[in-house]
Amino acid sequence: QVQLIESGGGLVKVGDSLRLSCLASGGSLSGYSMGWFRQAPGKEREFVAAIKPNGGSTYYRDSVKGRFTISRDNAKNMVYLQMNGLESDDAAVYYCAGGRPITSSIRSQSQYYYWGQGTQVTVSS
Repeated sequence: QVQLIESGGGLVKVGDSLRLSCLASGGSLSGYSMGWFRQAPGKEREFVAAIKPNGGSTYYRDSVKGRFTISRDNAKNMVYLQMNGLESDDAAVYYCAGGRPITSSIRSQSQYYYWGQGTQVTVSS
């Protein structure tokens, strides 16, 4: 059973950067697409970014394109989300997730079956 543990969240100011990390234990991530999702207070959890198993393809929600970068290191069983130019709307709990979604459904959280507990990102103005 794969377990995912996120880290790297914190309190930052608008325009700052953060790098979130997701460590997998209990199994290898290499066969899974990995995604980052987020949930702000009073809102539904939403897709942020995803990366295919070999790292060759990445996907982003429109509002983070050009600011966020998802990457992975299968040898270390790690997935990362580099967040630059943080905005107040980026404040949320960020979740790492793993699954085997088909490409057309890679943004759908229902396609992921391994989830971390989340890490809080707070952005102050």
